[in-house]
Amino acid sequence: MAERNTFIVENGHSAVRQLRYLPAVGSAYGVEVLDFAALRSMDTQRRRTQPQRPDFHVFALVGSGTGSHEADFHNYRLGEGSAVWIRPGMVHRWSDIDACDGPLILFRPGFLSGFTASEATAPACWHLDQQRLSLALLAAEHLGHEHSTAVHTPRLASPALLSHLLAALILRALPDTPPSAGAASPGSRPAEVFRAYRAAVEERFTDWHHVADYARALGYDVRTLTRTTRAATGTGAKTFLDQRILLEAKRLLAHTDLPVSGCARRLGFRDVGNFTTFFRRQTGVPPAAWRAAYSTVGTRGV
Repeated sequence: MAERNTFIVENGHSAVRQLRYLPAVGSAYGVEVLDFAALRSMDTQRRRTQPQRPDFHVFALVGSGTGSHEADFHNYRLGEGSAVWIRPGMVHRWSDIDACDGPLILFRPGFLSGFTASEATAPACWHLDQQRLSLALLAAEHLGHEHSTAVHTPRLASPALLSHLLAALILRALPDTPPSAGAASPGSRPAEVFRAYRAAVEERFTDWHHVADYARALGYDVRTLTRTTRAATGTGAKTFLDQRILLEAKRLLAHTDLPVSGCARRLGFRDVGNFTTFFRRQTGVPPAAWRAAYSTVGTRGV
C-alpha cells in the first residue's frame, strides 16, 4: 500500500499529504489490486478525506453504492458505474466513500505503456453504462485473480501479463472520445512527440514558460509540438503548457501557506506582477481572491 508522508513545499507548509507507492509484502510488481472496503479498513483514521497527492496512479470502479470525490478543485458524485482515474501528482481526496464498493487498482508510472493520449484526455471521473461496467468489472476481477496468484505463487508471477490485463481493463473503461483530425494511435510517431513534450513540460514547467524552449530542447519546431499536442489533447502546445502552470499555481495557492509572491517565484515568474497577470488572464480573478475561495490551510499573506 502507499506510504503516507507530509508533503512539504519549500519555504511554506502544505496541507497536502504526499503518498508514495510502497507495495504490500510479496506484491512488488508495479501494480496492486484492492477495493474500497480494503481502503476503509486500512484507513481507520479517515485520512482519505484529506487532500493527498500520490506519486502513482489510482484507478477505481464503483460497482455499487454512492459517494463523492474531489480532484484538483472539481467535485464528483460517485454512483454505480463511476470510474475514477487519479494520475501521479493530482491532488485529490475521497470525500465520502463509506458506501462505495468496487475494485481499486494502484500502479506505478510507466507500468502501463502506450496510453499517452488517452491518459492526457481522460477526466478524473466519468460514468460507464451497465453493459460496459459489467465488462470492466469482469476485467478487474481477472486482473485481481492474476495479481493474487502472483503474490501467493511467485513462480507463476508475470509482470507483463499484469500489465496487459491492466491495459485491457482501462481500454474497456475509458470514456468514448470522438476522433479528432490527425489523432494519433498510441504507438504512432505523433504520439511519441507528444509523449516527449508532455514529459518535458512536467519536468521544466517551473523554468520554461514558452513552447519555443521545449521545441529547441526536443529538436522539433513549435508547429510540430502544437500539431501533435492538439491531436492528443484537443488543445495547442501553448495552452497545454499554460494549463499545467495554472494547475500548479492553484495547488500552491489552495494547499500551502506560501505568499503569492512565493508562489510566483516557485513557478518561475520574474515578479509577482507577471504571475498575477498570468493568473488573472487564465481564471478571471487575481491569485489572492482565488486563494480566499479555495484555501485549505488557513489565512495566508500576499
